[in-house]
Formats: sequence, C-alpha cells, structure tokens
Amino acid sequence: MNRRMKSPAAARNRQPILDVLSVVLPERARILEVASGSGEHGIYMAEARPNWTWQPSDPNPEARKSISAWHEYAELDNLLEPLPLDVAGIWPAGPFDAVVAINLVHISPWEATEALMARSAERLRDGGVLYLYGPYRRDGQHTAESNAAFDADLKARDPRWGVRELEIVVAEAQPHGFMLEQTIEMPANNLSVVLRLHR
Repeated sequence: MNRRMKSPAAARNRQPILDVLSVVLPERARILEVASGSGEHGIYMAEARPNWTWQPSDPNPEARKSISAWHEYAELDNLLEPLPLDVAGIWPAGPFDAVVAINLVHISPWEATEALMARSAERLRDGGVLYLYGPYRRDGQHTAESNAAFDADLKARDPRWGVRELEIVVAEAQPHGFMLEQTIEMPANNLSVVLRLHR
C-alpha cells in the first residue's frame, strides 16, 4: 500500500520556500522541520540541497507513516526518518542551523507558537533561523479576503486556531533572542517570516 500522502499546497509552495531558505541558510545546514505533515517538503529540500541534513517530525502517526514512505522512496542520505515530536514536548538535541515550521502557527493553539519560540531558541545555534510560513494578519487586517474566509473556517474547526497577527508573533519571539530579519510575500497570500537568533 502506498502511504505517501500528497498535498496540492505543498506542491505549489515548495519551490518558493526553497528559494527563501537557500538565501537565508548556509551551504551546509542541519534543519529541524516541525509539523512536517505529508513529508513532501522534506524530500524536495533534501533532494535540492544535498549538503542540508533535513530532520522531519510530526506528532501524528499517520503523517509519520507518509514521511517514512517518502524517505524510503527517495533514498536520500540527508533526509532522516521522522521524529514523533510534539512542539510542546521534548525536542531532539541541537544545535540546528534552522527550525522550519510550515503552516503550523495558524493550525494550532497559541500555546504551540509559544513553545515553538522557546524550544527553537534552546536548540538553534547563535545566528540560526526560525522560519515560519503561512498566512498572517498585518496591522490588524487580513491581507486578502480568502485569508479572512480561511480564518473563519479555522476557528469553526477549533476556536483555538486562526490566522495570527504578524506583529504579535514577532513580539512573542523577541524575548527569546529572535529578531525579524525578513518578511517575504509568497504564493496564495502567505508570508515567509525569517527570524534570526542573536544570543
């Protein structure tokens, strides 16, 4: 049975995400992906950047089965087996050059973002990057009508979810030593948010 899940969104955004990461990360990097989902981003990044070591993770067993299936399919030495990481739980030992969280902040309770900031600061090397991808409100406003509709749908599914205020997310990161380096507009009204750690 083919356990490799496929996400149309991942197929659309993987190259733009790779383009950003290729600029902000070093030639050789150890990367922890939090909430990897289907695992498609990991295989794409590891294949494109053989000097990156990509560590996927997800708390969902079905997601990890998909990630493992992609791992087996790809046969890439720099793509590792997934970890059963819950963002608020125990993280693997660092240091990492980057922590990547794609479509996590809005599809999780706010406590997950708080844990993401704190744990990333503990595991990243000085100068490391916390990379966030997803939709955000800016200056209290949605950046597109589709994002407003998506926000309403998320809150209907779980009132603890929702499109976050970019400024509040950045403010949460700052006490942990992160500074906002770049905010880059991405496909489908999403943003790449690059936070760099300065101890």
